Amino acid sequence: MKRTHLIFIGLIAISCTAILIGLVSGSADISLKGLLTSLSQDNSPIMNTLVMDLRLPRVLSAFAVGGLLSVSGVLMQVLLRNPLAEPYILGSSGGAAVAALLGMSYGLSAFWIDAAAFSGALCATFLVFGIASSSGNWGPSRLILTGVVLASGFSAITTMILALSSEQSVRGMLFWMMGDLSFAYSPQYLLWLLIVISLIGISAARYLDILSRGELQASILGIRVHVFRLAIFSITALATALSVTAVGVIGFVGLVVPHTVRLITGNKHRIVIPASALLGGSLLVISDTLARTILAPRQLPVGALTAIIGVPLFLFLMKKSLSKS
Repeated sequence: MKRTHLIFIGLIAISCTAILIGLVSGSADISLKGLLTSLSQDNSPIMNTLVMDLRLPRVLSAFAVGGLLSVSGVLMQVLLRNPLAEPYILGSSGGAAVAALLGMSYGLSAFWIDAAAFSGALCATFLVFGIASSSGNWGPSRLILTGVVLASGFSAITTMILALSSEQSVRGMLFWMMGDLSFAYSPQYLLWLLIVISLIGISAARYLDILSRGELQASILGIRVHVFRLAIFSITALATALSVTAVGVIGFVGLVVPHTVRLITGNKHRIVIPASALLGGSLLVISDTLARTILAPRQLPVGALTAIIGVPLFLFLMKKSLSKS
């Protein structure tokens, strides 16, 4: 059996195990027998509600968002040719945070807050693109610099909104900004988006491999770099915007997972993209399960846990990469 097949079997096993643990763990633990009975809908209404209406949508949402952020991180690193690139580097999370916090401060309903976050993320992303390409010739360094500057501006606006908000609403705002899956009850569209983006990435893997080596080489081989780059930019903007809308701001997943996968599998994107989707989904499911169980019944912000896990893991990966070079 090929090494690649073994890697994917291991990742699928990790994903299934993470989802299973997420379903049985929480403030009220469930046995495996009770879980199987709930899935067969031959159990008490309370157990069915706990598993089917609360935990299963949350676990699937965590898996889908983790996969989307990881695949977006892979694509962003190709787009910017920068190993430190991740979905939030272009300021989309900052735009979503500003728009959502404004909606919360005005007491809007959950639907309008989600709509505001989605619109803010997309507007911020395309604002970065518009400013960076205003001269007609934009490159990775110009795009990164524009995104960092606008992200700093959004961070300042966010701080002012929190400072001016009432004490009752500040806690909810902070939880949303640090990642909160408590209201993630619609994983279907996120899962479909993950599948579609992964399939698009796999089908375009050969072009991604060439583009990652440099735009000049890609142009010589006949790739329309500007069009291809715009397509990657639009896909990652959509994935990041929907992720932020669904669960708030979660960092480090899109940065750490692609590095980990590349160290294990190499740089072939037909392998890196699906592997990143599986590992990223598993990482966020595990982080959310820990957030729900460490201090149960209290819940921790999942974004804080991904940062706690991500920082030492990233430092370890950097040290391992330097030792290989």
